[in-house]
Order: sequence, then C-alpha cells, then structure tokens
Amino acid sequence: MHEARVLVVDDSAAMRALFSDILDQAKNVTVVGAAANAAEARDQIRELKPNVVTLDVEMPGMSGIEFLEEIMGSSPMPVVMLSSLTQAGTETSLKAYELGAVECFPKPLKATPEQFSKTVGKLGKIVLAAANSNVRDRKAPREVKVSEAHFEWNGHIIALSASMGGIDALTQMLSCFPEKCPPTVVALNAEPGIVETFIKRMDGELKCSVKAARDGTPLTQGTIHIAFDPERHVVIEPGSPARLRLIDRDPVDGMRPSANLLFGSIARGSVPAAAAVLTGMGADGAKGLKLMRDAGCKTFAQDRKSALVAEAPTAAIEAGAVESELELDDLGASIIGCCNIG
Repeated sequence: MHEARVLVVDDSAAMRALFSDILDQAKNVTVVGAAANAAEARDQIRELKPNVVTLDVEMPGMSGIEFLEEIMGSSPMPVVMLSSLTQAGTETSLKAYELGAVECFPKPLKATPEQFSKTVGKLGKIVLAAANSNVRDRKAPREVKVSEAHFEWNGHIIALSASMGGIDALTQMLSCFPEKCPPTVVALNAEPGIVETFIKRMDGELKCSVKAARDGTPLTQGTIHIAFDPERHVVIEPGSPARLRLIDRDPVDGMRPSANLLFGSIARGSVPAAAAVLTGMGADGAKGLKLMRDAGCKTFAQDRKSALVAEAPTAAIEAGAVESELELDDLGASIIGCCNIG
C-alpha cells in the first residue's frame, strides 16, 4: 500500500484549512496542496501530482461535479467528493458515483464535537484507500440485460457485502436480477442518506423490488433488502420463510452492519444460500464467508482487479473463503444460477 498524496479542493478557506489539518494527522496521508476552485486545482494537479483529490461539490464557477467529469474524462484519478446531507446533496452524490468518484463524504457541518470527531476520523482511512484504489484501471461496465432464461427458485437466498465503491458495484451487479429474484440481503456500509436515495432509484429501475431492511421481514422472492443502518446489525433468522432481524450490538471489527455477522448467521442457521464479498475497505465479511463455505454454501468475491477497492475481496480470498473470483457481470449471473433449479 502506498501513501496518499492529497490535494484538497474547496472554495471555503476555513474548510480547506480544516480538512488539510485533519488529513495531515492521518497515518500515511500527506496534504500536498489546497485549491479554491477548479482552475487552481487543475494547475496544482499538473504541478504537484497528487494521487487523490478531495473535491467540494458546491463551488462557484465550475462546480465540483463538472470538474469531476473533466478529471474522469481526461486523466482519471481517485476523487473523494465532499457534500452536504440534503436531498439535493444525496442526488448529487449518486451522480458523482456514476461519474467515477471513489467515495462521497458528508461534510459534518451541524455535528456535535463528538460526532464531528467520529466522522472526520474516517476521512483519513477513506483517502488512503482511495489512493490505493483501481480507479485508473477501471473499465466501462458492459451493458447487462436481465436474463430471459427460465428461473425457478430453489429456496436459496443471496447475501452480499460491500462498502467503499459498493453503490457503483451494486448498481451494475443487481441490474441482471430477474423480477422474481431470490430473496437477497445486502450489508452496505455507506452514508445512510445516500443509500436511502440509492434504494429509491434502484426500486424504480430494477424489475425486482429494492427495500431498506426492516426487522422481522420475511425473505420471499422478488425483493432485495439493503441493510445500512450504522446503529444496527442485520442477521438471518432460520425458518419457513427465513426472516431478517436487526439487532443492537457493538460494532464487530469496527463495522456495523457487519457482514461477518450476516454471513455467520446464515452458516450457523443452516440457511441455504450463496454469498459474495464485493468492493470495500478492510476485512469485513472474510470470516463469515469462510463459515458459509465450510457449511457448504456457494461463495464468491468480486474480482480484485475490477473491484474499486480490493481490500475486502482480497481478505476473503486470502482467508480461504472464496470458491470463485469473478467480475461483476459474471458474478451476478453466477450467483443467480446458484439459486435456480434449472
């Protein structure tokens, strides 16, 4: 893992100073410069050669989104967008993901000192992961169509985990799911406001239904349940049908919801299932996926070269938890195939 050399771009001098100070205190992160607008940033990228940029969404003149589009169109590099938590802000964040942003980080403008400290403490880790991401090697996704082949559910559920880069990966992977898809549970660690907007969009675009995970919900065909509440874990309760349970418990290895808990509950409950670890930071999911594999479940990981952030898939593969490592297009089709009688 190489160090992060960061250029901070924000029209507010106070914000430039604040985020520069935060990042300079992070391990293996160095702020090489700060810019007030796109023109200054363009010059500093050329002169200072940062390997990651933090970019304010709302700048006068050329907006952050417009500058992001320019960067990704001319010389792609890792960009972390800084945005508000308004409805408009979450819509803009989804647009940023579509354009190639590695992550969208909420500006903690109205947070208490404790909340602020907790929130900004994540930024250094995010920037370091961004600097080591696969943005420059990213391929344009192939057009994926919902399979027209006959699908007859065999009773297996699907469990997925993702964090950094997950919204982009799920957008692509879930696009191939049929209307009567297997019950699917996703542990997604991302900003809740953005995920809520993402769920609404996906529910309108996919043939199947996409919902926020709710405690006690039965797992039936045709619905993808996304768990993203940073205060609660998601597990599977065995039964006919199996049910979602959201539980209050401390973070597991720093994560909540924890993919290890989700996958582990499936393995211990002998719930027929297939699972995959997608792009993300850290090692969440590796231990639980290994339990699932040992219990006879089909287990996958997103291909490390195609994953935006390969830390989580790499950890699962190195733990011996993965049977197959696949690119997203093939992974979606394969995991659906595990749940098909035909």
